[in-house]
Amino acid sequence: MHTFEIDPDIRRAQMPPSALYHDPAWFAAVVERVLVRSWHGIPHEFVPEQPAYLSPWVMLPGCVDEPLLMTRDEGGVLHLVSNVCTHRGNLLVDRACAGKQVRCGYHGRRFALDGRFLSMPEFDGVEGFPAASDQLARVEHTHWHGLSWAALEPAISVDELLAPIRSRLAFLPLADMRFSPERSRDYHVAANWALYCDNYLEGFHIPYVHPGLNRALDYSSYSTELFPHGVLQVGIASATDDALEPPAGHPDHGRRIAGYYFFLFPTTMINAYPWGLSVNVIQPLGPASCRVLYQTWIWDESKLDQGAGAGLDQVELEDEQVVERVARGVRARLYDRGRYSPSRETGTHHFHRMLSDMLRG
Repeated sequence: MHTFEIDPDIRRAQMPPSALYHDPAWFAAVVERVLVRSWHGIPHEFVPEQPAYLSPWVMLPGCVDEPLLMTRDEGGVLHLVSNVCTHRGNLLVDRACAGKQVRCGYHGRRFALDGRFLSMPEFDGVEGFPAASDQLARVEHTHWHGLSWAALEPAISVDELLAPIRSRLAFLPLADMRFSPERSRDYHVAANWALYCDNYLEGFHIPYVHPGLNRALDYSSYSTELFPHGVLQVGIASATDDALEPPAGHPDHGRRIAGYYFFLFPTTMINAYPWGLSVNVIQPLGPASCRVLYQTWIWDESKLDQGAGAGLDQVELEDEQVVERVARGVRARLYDRGRYSPSRETGTHHFHRMLSDMLRG
């Protein structure tokens, strides 16, 4: 139940059944078979910066809904553990705070910031106590130049996921970038999260939906590359707009890059421009809605608001409008499965194949 096939030959392939984008049973299957087993971005504000600090975070609220706790111990090491007490299931920490330990406010059980059980009152005489199950469960997480990811039951290693972006963007001044809260914001989209990804993964719509972006790009040179767990779209700058110019030995040496558009399956989008990175963290909220956490990292303010990296708010609103129209359309009784453009929708086709593979186990 709730699986579909995507022909590996894009010339023959049909898109997923429309029920994937609105049916609650399909959404439940995606949550358990795909989202629980994948890596998801941790928003910057939930990663503690100072030692001896605790920050509660819910992984995909309204969807996976897993209460977690990110801590930075006194030595500066980050830990990600369950935010649920191993005694009776009480939520441990409600808000970000300083602290050298975690104490449950229900019955006083204490934990170290790395999740180790420390003490419990009134438990004298309990056999086999404490056991491994009395520690807070530890959750896999990783951090790369300020960006963070976590996974509950990862189907792949994070190194497999991040390898393409680490190598392709290594020439950029990533160590110099700073988080920009004033340019970061959230968007609510009245559409299934996968529709938002479908739209992101093809440049086919750019001339029709994004007139400003289309002027900054050489559409005829727009290209898409596929990786085992992601997609890269490369936009070439038009005219004399600012561009990234990769060094000798880089796969893109000699090309003027207006933007790199990386998709890391299933919910992370990282866009590199001459001024820095914009990162979209997708949060599915239900069968017909999602939240997009748009976060900005800057290394060169002088190049903001130029070229393909300019007017991103307008581009986002244009995307939202068309995605929400599609969300209404796929519910029509007279629509089920479309076909792909072999030259322009390879990224979307690849995304659907990844979804299909995980749904089928």
